[in-house]
Amino acid sequence: MKTIFIPAKVKSEINAKKISELKLPKNIAIAYSIQYKEVASEIRDILSKNNNITQFIQVLGCSRPKFSKDTKAVLLISSGKFHAISLAFESNLPVYILEADKLRKISDDEINSIKKKKTSSYMKFLNAEKIGILISTKPGQENLKKALSLKLKNKPYLFISNELNTREFENFSEIQSWVNTACPRLDFDNSVINISDLNLRHSKNSF
Repeated sequence: MKTIFIPAKVKSEINAKKISELKLPKNIAIAYSIQYKEVASEIRDILSKNNNITQFIQVLGCSRPKFSKDTKAVLLISSGKFHAISLAFESNLPVYILEADKLRKISDDEINSIKKKKTSSYMKFLNAEKIGILISTKPGQENLKKALSLKLKNKPYLFISNELNTREFENFSEIQSWVNTACPRLDFDNSVINISDLNLRHSKNSF
């Protein structure tokens, strides 16, 4: 049996005049989710007349793209704010999204909201007696070795699955903190902390 993948594409009318009049920094990167690739390509062609497009890059739900040093802002062509807020937090760059041909910048309040959640999840981790480590079996997300190398004061519980669903956490109420070794976007739940955010050093020190 063969598996056939049919790409989903978003069709959208682009107002070239409005796009060309967008007030953006000179050097910008354009990021897009796969459904918006064709739309993003059209916008790139329009903006490239007045802007220097430093990168044209696809973003995935679990990706953390890196941008060149000369990039001064990111224009995201996608739906919703999920990717936009994450990009703004991780890149420390101004991130803009297009909503009905109108430009909107991700606000400091939206970024600070993530920072507060990360601080909260870190405090829960430090004070937790029972910790669960989330491990995905999906290619590209599987980090079993990292999970097993994590040194904790108390022996953690390992949760291995192909699909990790934070809604299932309520079935394990005794777990006070979750360490995520899979998709970094799971940390939008403030009971989850990414293993990369623990800043672990290769030493004998343990939490």
